[in-house]
Amino acid sequence: MAIHDLSAITLPPGPELAPPGYGKRCAPGELARAARDFAHLPVREAFLANLIDRFPEGAAMDVKSLAAFNPLYGQQAVRTALNNLSAAGHLRRVRERVGADRSQWVFRTYFSRTPRGDAWWNHFIATGEAPPDAPPAARPREESTDVQPPPPEETPAYRALADLGVADRRLALSAADCAALEPLAAEWLARGADGELFRSAMTGGLPPEIHSPAGFTRRRLLDRLPPVRPGRSDRPGRPGQPGQPPAVPPVTRLAECTDCRVPARPPALLGGLCRACRAGGRSISPPPPARLAPMAVHRHATLARAALCAGPNSPDRE
Repeated sequence: MAIHDLSAITLPPGPELAPPGYGKRCAPGELARAARDFAHLPVREAFLANLIDRFPEGAAMDVKSLAAFNPLYGQQAVRTALNNLSAAGHLRRVRERVGADRSQWVFRTYFSRTPRGDAWWNHFIATGEAPPDAPPAARPREESTDVQPPPPEETPAYRALADLGVADRRLALSAADCAALEPLAAEWLARGADGELFRSAMTGGLPPEIHSPAGFTRRRLLDRLPPVRPGRSDRPGRPGQPGQPPAVPPVTRLAECTDCRVPARPPALLGGLCRACRAGGRSISPPPPARLAPMAVHRHATLARAALCAGPNSPDRE
């Protein structure tokens, strides 16, 4: 959509805020704001990136809120633009546990005006910190849509999921299914479930036919999650004794596919998108060949600033 007269565009008084603890978060190590921050992006993506870059911490980042705030693009266009911004290395969707001993999760969108590669984002999501050896202006390498994610590491949780298909063919999971469900299985192991208990909980009382082994297993992982046993560390055979495996730390942070919001281990998401969304092209459009001229970038930045400073007489959001 071309922008001919910026002065004719009216904006709401300010971005909608997400519930406390949710919403936008700024990624660490960004370069100082500059006029050409988003000149490498198509027009639509550059406009929304300029807008999001000036949002305060905690601003709502869901598609509906972003579409209601900006005057140019609807929900489908915003969704596609967010996917393209994710692929370009500017944002990631993340689930984070509120405290190590609590079961509450919050959903946040980390945004970086400096584009980052998958390795940078994977390290940040895993640790909460920027890689110490990464240059501040690292550019993401371009990923083709047919590149497959690297094979997941053979963690105990991954092996427990992979073995379900051996125990019962109705729960045969693919490698992608095991990678996506691994954080949930890891939580079982962290709560003291051994391989036999895990297997019996997943395979006991199965229906005659299961159309979606991954969906069925995910439901059981959530519904049958064992409780935390406070006195477990004082019992014989606790982790740390000779011959005992080390305790599995609880999962505190998960990556989400920017498009479908399915949780997964960060290495399984290339450009922040899961394999299904990349392969199916869901809500992803190829960027147009034209890029923004420096003067156009400046106009978009001016419009984004105006969006945050508009007076109280601006029209209300629908």
